Order: sequence, then structure tokens, then C-alpha cells
Amino acid sequence: MTAPAPVRRSPRDWTVDTVFFLLAVAYGVFSAKSRGRAGFDLGGVNWLYVEQIAAVAGCLLLWLRRRRPLEVALALIVLSVPFEMASGAMLVALFSVAVHRPPRTTAAVYAVSLVTVVSDAVIRPAEARPGWLFFFLFGALAQGSAVGWGLFVRHRRQLLERVAAEAELRVEQAQLRAREEVAREMHDVLGHRLSLLSLHAGALEYRPDAPSEDIARAAGVIRQSAHQALQDLREVLAVLRAPAAALPQPTLADLHRLVAESCAAGMRVRLVKEIPEAVPDLIGRTVYRVVQEALTNVRKHAPGAVARVAVTGTAGEGLRVEVANGPAGARSAGRPGGPGGHGLAGLAERVALAGGQLEYGPAADGGWEVAAVLPWPREG
Repeated sequence: MTAPAPVRRSPRDWTVDTVFFLLAVAYGVFSAKSRGRAGFDLGGVNWLYVEQIAAVAGCLLLWLRRRRPLEVALALIVLSVPFEMASGAMLVALFSVAVHRPPRTTAAVYAVSLVTVVSDAVIRPAEARPGWLFFFLFGALAQGSAVGWGLFVRHRRQLLERVAAEAELRVEQAQLRAREEVAREMHDVLGHRLSLLSLHAGALEYRPDAPSEDIARAAGVIRQSAHQALQDLREVLAVLRAPAAALPQPTLADLHRLVAESCAAGMRVRLVKEIPEAVPDLIGRTVYRVVQEALTNVRKHAPGAVARVAVTGTAGEGLRVEVANGPAGARSAGRPGGPGGHGLAGLAERVALAGGQLEYGPAADGGWEVAAVLPWPREG
């Protein structure tokens, strides 16, 4: 069994311990003055002197109360039975037990400490007075007050520790959400760019005999997409290095540029946008990410397919975005699509965070459909 680790006292702890020590000494001095020089004679040695020495020893024990609160309390209880002047130190020890030990242990120690209240009448029957019951109740109340104060301090410390732990947990959860947000951004942004690279690289591999103009155009798109992907990655890494920054977020107005990029990559995409007014930033950003992920999946899993993007809705009724594509085109036969990922699962989470719902699945014509319904509250 290993010994308990040494207790390192802070300046505040030293101040509190010194105050408690001085209070216990003051109680002993007051008790000595109130009793005068009366006491038993032990072979020429006045009992009062012995009691004063015991009281000093009891006060010195208080410097161990943080490391050994239970042992110090029991020792002072035993010391207070014959030596009343050590009672002040015992009160401090009872407080320490209540602070550092479970309530059940504190209750047992308090019950044992009540013996010291009765001991005065037993050891000093000549000094017993008719009002002894009053002094018993007063002593029990004093010791109970020390225990109650200690229990209050213990409860307050536990409450502060719980609040601090909850605050730390909230910080960790916020950091986790931030990491998840960055991961989603990396998947959405880089997945889109890399799918463009894969599409054009696959076309060059599939058509090695293509005209030089087509090869040059595809190489230019590959270079531009690679440059843009690198720029997007730098923006994401900048956020990781500087948490206070924010990723540049797309809006619904960027949807035309997204579709144009896909068409420039050789896709056939038709955009139907029926939005009479501006939408909130969160809704517009979510719509953009839905379309971006859906078009990325079309390039990966159904190259050559025709895609249709429709965005409809009004304020107060909600907004609906649909991306549907037919089966893979004939010219893509024999070209495998990209491997499946977790993009739709992450997209569903993103839509849910915006208060909407995402649905996706195979279409009747053998293609694929992705649809999201998002809330669009009416202003005012």
C-alpha cells in the first residue's frame, strides 16, 4: 500500500491553516484564564500546567489535518476528554473531517466527539453545575456547527468541481463539433475538386487518341482543378492553425458557378432555380453543399449521366432541393465509378443541423435521386 502523496499547500492554504491554528490557541488561552489556577495536584505538579501542554500539542496536530484529517480528529477527541483546553483544536479537526471525508464517516466521528461533552461532568464532578444540560447542548451545538460548516464547504467544492468539469466537457464537445465541421468541409470541397480531376484523367485514359485540342483542354481543366483543390486545402489548414478564423462559406448565389464547373468538366447538368427572394445564409450554404455532394457522386458513380438540379420554395413554406440523374451514359461503359464513401451520411447530418431532412435512393429510370427539405422561416 503506497503512502498518500504529500499535500502541497497554496498561499491561501497556509493562511487558512494559520488562522485556524491561532483560533485554537486563543481558545486554549481563554479557557486557561477562565479556569484560573484551579486544578488537580499531581505530586506537586498542577494539573492546569499539564492541560496547557496538552492543548499546545493538540494545536500543533492541526498542521497535519489536511493530510490525516480522520487520525487528527480522533486523536484530538481522545485528548479533549481529560484536557478541555484542547477542545478548540478538536472543533477545527471536526471541520476538516467534514470537508475531506464522506458524510457517513463525518457522522460517526461527530457521534464519538459528543463523549467529550459528557466527560467534563464525569472527570470533574466537583465542577458539575445544575445547568449541566445547557452546557451539554451548547457543546453539541458548537461541534455540530463545525461539522455543518465543513459539510457546506465540501458541497460547495464538489459543486464547483462539477461546474468546472461540465465546462471542460462543453469545450471538448465544441472542439469535436469544430473538427467534424472541418472534416465535412474537407470532404465536400476536396471531394468535388478531386472528382473533377478523376473525371478528366479518366477521359484522357479512355481516349488516348483524342484530338490534341481536347487533350490540351482536359489538361488545362486538370491543372485548374488541382490548383483550386490546393487553394481549398490551404484554407482548411488555415482554419486548423487559427481556430478564430472561419472557412469562406458558399452561398446560394454560388450555385450557378458550381453547375458551370461541372459542365466545363464534361457533365450535362440542367439547373432549375425558382427562388423569388434571398434565403438565409445557413439555408443557402446547405443547399450548395447538397448539390455539390450530389454532383460529385454523379461524376464518381454515374459518369456520363444527365443530371437535373431543382431548387424551389418560398419563405414560410420551406425550401426543397432535388438532384436527380439518369443511368450512366453509354460512352462511360466499361469505366468503373469511384468507390463508395460516407458523403451522404455526413450530408444527412449537415441537413439535420440546419433543421431539415435528407432523402436519397434509386430512381425509377435506374438513376439516383437526392432531395432535401429545409425550413425557411418568414421574416417578421
